[in-house]
Amino acid sequence: MSEKLKVGILGGTGMVGQRFISLLENHPWFEVTTIAASPRSAGKTYEEAVGDRWKMTTPMPEAVKKLIVKNVNEVEAVAAEVDFVFSAVDMTKEEIRAIEDAYAKTETPVVSNNSAHRWTPDVPMIIPEINPDHTDVIEAQKKRLGTTKGFVAVKPNCSIQSYAPVLYAWREFEPYEVIATTYQAISGAGKTFKDWPEMVENIIPYIGGEEEKSEKEPLRIYGKVENGEIVPATEPKISCQCIRVPVLNGHTAAVFVKFRKKPTKEQLIEKLVTFSGLPQELELPSAPKQFIRYMEEDNRPQVQADVDYEKGMGISIGRLREDTIYDYKFVGLSHNTVRGAAGGAVLCAELLKAKGFINKK
Repeated sequence: MSEKLKVGILGGTGMVGQRFISLLENHPWFEVTTIAASPRSAGKTYEEAVGDRWKMTTPMPEAVKKLIVKNVNEVEAVAAEVDFVFSAVDMTKEEIRAIEDAYAKTETPVVSNNSAHRWTPDVPMIIPEINPDHTDVIEAQKKRLGTTKGFVAVKPNCSIQSYAPVLYAWREFEPYEVIATTYQAISGAGKTFKDWPEMVENIIPYIGGEEEKSEKEPLRIYGKVENGEIVPATEPKISCQCIRVPVLNGHTAAVFVKFRKKPTKEQLIEKLVTFSGLPQELELPSAPKQFIRYMEEDNRPQVQADVDYEKGMGISIGRLREDTIYDYKFVGLSHNTVRGAAGGAVLCAELLKAKGFINKK
């Protein structure tokens, strides 16, 4: 590609915004040229606006330090400078829906990390390896918005990444009932241990809204596009508990599954390690070479050893074994702010670019 697409980051000073900026440093297709945030950050350099709140382990990229942060509410001014935007704004759901639609109506595609539009019927919620065909619904959305190029696409919740792709890889065996408990890192709340000292040596058995998302969002991803909207699947039925644990990055899931067509353990493992999707076929820049790996060791996957598998874009599965009540159980691990948040959105944008939905203005 001779010229990179110009990218804006909405909500660029927060943790997910920072992750976007880190992941997009030296990206072969995309270049961050504009950062927008709240009015209190507007007018400052990005370096000044973030101050001592840079939460990534890698340094702030030099290319963004001196960018002047724009007011995210000045939609026309921000949109005029970019080809598309990533959204990681911190607002109410109503405000997020309104501002993302406003950007889309300027003919600026929006790829969102937020949950506000995940249940808008004509907004695709994409895990690129699973449901790239859901981009078909974008044409119906454009008609609703009155746009030719502008639209909103979203990625799903971070907590489902460590089991939703697994259940999809096993779909021919018809999983119909699932129990999952997720053990979720504090970065999922935009926190570090410095920000949240009460999480040290502590577990909190409640994360607002997470259990509903964890139970319902996989069904929307497994659904079909019909008459210009996405109709969720009806199975598998999923029951989930979500627990905050003293881990910085990495969501772990302990999952129990019942199948209509009971497979062998060997068949299940084979489906995991051979599973790939359109991102692998197209060799998208952020796509993991192997999306799902299976680990034979009894004590894996572990957060410290495995969370950065495939630069945080892959999923690690282990401890697959028969269960006394359900058919099988396993443990999954995914990086919640890479695959589960900013990285998943970047891969989604790459897919949309490859399919012709995102182009130069």
